[in-house]
Amino acid sequence: MAAQAPFADWRVLELSNGIAVSYCGKMFADADAEVVKIESAQGDSLRRRSAGGPAGTLFGYLAAGKKSVTGGGQAEIAALLAGADIVLTDLTDGWTLDEITAHTGASAVVVAVTPFGTTGPYVDDRVIANEFILQALCGSIAGRGWPEDEPVQAGGQLGEFLAGTFAAAVAAATARHAARSGRGEVVDVSTYEAMVIAMGGLSAMSASVLGADSLLGRRSLELPSIVPTADGMVGFCTITAQQFQDFLVLIDRADLLDDAELASFDGRVARRDEFLAMVTRWTQSRTTQEIVDLAVAFRIPVAPIGTPEMLPKIDHFVERGVFVESGAGGLQPRVPYRSDAMATRPPGRPPRLGADNGRVRWPPRPSPPRGAGAGALPLADTRITDFTAFWAGPVATQLLAALGADVIKVEGVRRPDGMRFSAGRPPSWDQWWEWGPVFLCSNNNKRGVSVELSTEAGRAIALELVAASDLVIENFSPRVMTNFGLGWDAVRAANPRAIMVRMPAFGLDGPWRDRVGFAQTMEQATGMAWMTGHADGPPVIPRGVCDPIAGLHAAFAAVAALVIRDRDGSGMHVESTMVEAALNVAAEMMLEYSRNGIAMRRNGNRGPGACPQGVYRCRGDDDWLALSATDDDARVALARLLGRPPDGDWRERPDESDRLISDWTARRSVAEAVEALRAAGVAAAPVTPAAALLSDPHLRTRGFWETVDHPVAGSFLCTGMPFAFLGRPRRWIRRVPPLYGQHTGEVLTELLGRSQQDLSALRQSGTVSDRPAGL
Repeated sequence: MAAQAPFADWRVLELSNGIAVSYCGKMFADADAEVVKIESAQGDSLRRRSAGGPAGTLFGYLAAGKKSVTGGGQAEIAALLAGADIVLTDLTDGWTLDEITAHTGASAVVVAVTPFGTTGPYVDDRVIANEFILQALCGSIAGRGWPEDEPVQAGGQLGEFLAGTFAAAVAAATARHAARSGRGEVVDVSTYEAMVIAMGGLSAMSASVLGADSLLGRRSLELPSIVPTADGMVGFCTITAQQFQDFLVLIDRADLLDDAELASFDGRVARRDEFLAMVTRWTQSRTTQEIVDLAVAFRIPVAPIGTPEMLPKIDHFVERGVFVESGAGGLQPRVPYRSDAMATRPPGRPPRLGADNGRVRWPPRPSPPRGAGAGALPLADTRITDFTAFWAGPVATQLLAALGADVIKVEGVRRPDGMRFSAGRPPSWDQWWEWGPVFLCSNNNKRGVSVELSTEAGRAIALELVAASDLVIENFSPRVMTNFGLGWDAVRAANPRAIMVRMPAFGLDGPWRDRVGFAQTMEQATGMAWMTGHADGPPVIPRGVCDPIAGLHAAFAAVAALVIRDRDGSGMHVESTMVEAALNVAAEMMLEYSRNGIAMRRNGNRGPGACPQGVYRCRGDDDWLALSATDDDARVALARLLGRPPDGDWRERPDESDRLISDWTARRSVAEAVEALRAAGVAAAPVTPAAALLSDPHLRTRGFWETVDHPVAGSFLCTGMPFAFLGRPRRWIRRVPPLYGQHTGEVLTELLGRSQQDLSALRQSGTVSDRPAGL
C-alpha cells in the first residue's frame, strides 16, 4: 500500500509572531496539512531575525511550505477562520480568543499558545516575558552552573520549541476527535507551564515528594560531562553507578573503584578540581574519535560535542540521511519520525509576505452530527501497550493517557523502569522503588503490569496485550524487542491494526544504532550544549529537555499514524528518533552555518531580540534577577532607572552595561528590583529555585499542580499538563502512578480473560510479580 500523508486534507490557520506557534504549524505542514499563515503588514518578526548575516533563516525553516496572507482584510480572515479545522495562535497581532472563536466552526480546534496562558495573576499583572524571563521563572536558570558562579540559561530558545511541540501533539489528537465527534475545543497552552514540566519541574517534584531529602535542585553541573580532547571536545554521561565505575576503568583509574566519596555526586563536587584534572589529563592525550570508540566499548553514553561545522559531517547523521536540502538553501534536519506507510512533505520554500492574499478559499466544513462520544476525551477509545521506560517514552504515553487513552505500562520482573530507582529513597526503605520522583511525575493515568518478557509465558502475555491494543510504544535500544520476539513482524502478526511506535535514541540503523543514549547525550551531540554556557567557558548541557521533546514528537507521530489507520484500517511501524527530534528543535545553529556560513555559539545569558539581557546578583546570599530589555521603550526606561542617558547604545559596550546594572541590583532585594523594573515596563523576574515553583501563585491559581495521594509516597504535588480545555474542569490526573505490578491481576483477568489459576501459576513461575526481582 502506498504511503499516505496523515493530514493531507486538514486546514490549519496560523496567527503567530514567534517560534512556538510557528514550530507547531511546521509540524502540521511537515505532515502535509495546508497551513496558511496570517501576518501583519510588517510580517512575522522572525522574518527580521538575524544571527549576523541575512535575516530570516529561522523563519525560512519554520515557514517552509506554508502560505502567507497579510491581515489587511478582516472579511478574508473571518472566512478562513470559518473554514479551518485547526487555528493556531499566540494572540500577538491583536486578535482575541473571543474574536477568533466567533468565526470558527463547531468542530474547529483553536489552540492558543501564550507565555502564561490566558488567565492567572501573571496575565492580570501584565508581566512581560520572553523565553529568557520564563527560564528564570521556571527553575531552569537557577539550577545550572556552580554555586560560586553566575547561573546560566539554556541556549537556543528551547522552551518555545517545547511549547510548540506540546501544542502540536494536543491539537492533532483533539482535531482527530473533533472531526469524528463534531465537537471542537479551545485549548489554552502555557509556555511557562510547559517549561516548568521539562526544564525545572523535576527538581520541584523531587522537593514535593522527598522534602529536605531531595538530591535535585541545587545549582550544579554534571561530573563527568563535557571535557576537552586532543582535537575537540567530548561529552560523557554516567547515570548509573555501574557506568561511573566503568568510566573510572576507561580513564585508567581503576585504583579509585573503592573510593566511596568519589562514587557519589556530592563527593565528586567536593573534589571537583582533582576529579576534572584527572579526567582531562586522560582525554587531552587522545582524539575525540579514540575516546568515543573506547567509551562505546564500555557501554558508557558518549558523544562528540556537536558544533556548527561538525554536525553535517557526523558519520551517523550522514549515513542515515538526517540532513536534507532546505527549500531556501543549505541543509536542515528532516522530519524526526518516519514510516513506510506514512508520507511527509519535503522542505519547501518559505512564502513571500502576502503571497497568497485572495488566493485561499476554504468553504466552511459541514457540521458533523454530535457523536455519542462528543464529551469524551480525544483518545478515550484508544488502548496503548506501553513498553517505555526512563523519561522520554513515559512522557509520550502520559500525554496520550491524559488525553483519555487506556495506557497499560509493562515492566519487566528483572528489569523494571529504571526511573523507579533514580533519585528517590535508599534501599534501606521499605518499597524504596516506589519513590522515584521522575517515575512518579511521568506515569500518571496508567495501569501497571509486571511481565518478564524474556520468558515464553511473558512473551505470550505481551502479544495478547498487543492484540487488544491500538498502539504499541517502546523506547528500548533497537535489538531488545527483537530479542524478546516482539519486533514489528510479531506485533503485526498478533494485530494487523496495531501501530508500533519505536523511540530509539539514535535510530534503528546507522553506526550509532546500538549505542547507549540518554537526554544528556543527545544534548551533547546535537548542538544544544554548544549553544549553552558562558562565552568564555565550556559547553553545558541544557539538562534533560531532550526527553520530553522526544516524547512529544513521538506522541504526535502516533496520532498521525492513527489518522491514517482511521482511513484504511491498517497498522504501521513508525520510527520516532530521539536524536532527530533534538536536531529539529536545535536547527537554527545548523541552518545558519549551512546557509550563511555563520558559526553560532553560546553567549552566556545574552540572546537574540533583547539588549541588555542578563542575570544580576541582588542583595542577599544567592539572590539573582533576570532582566531583558526587549525594545527601545524598555531601554529608555532602564536608562532612567540607572541614571544613564536614555539615548545610549547598549550594544556598543555590553560589559559596561552589565556592570551598571549589577551595581544597581546589588543594592536592592530581588523583590524591590523586580517591582521597580516591571513598573518601568522592563521585563524582569527573580531567578527562581525549582522548589519555589510549588508555591508559585500563578501555577497555583491556574490549577497546574495537582495533588496525588500515593499509597507509598503519600500526598504530594505533581505536574499536570501545560494546557487546559476551556470550559472543562482542569484535572488531568485521574489515576495516580501505579505501584509496581499493581494492575497485573486486573489486566490479565478482565482484559485478557486469564483465570485466577493462570494468575497464580504465572506468579509462582516468576513471569509476573508484585515486587521487582532481586530486591
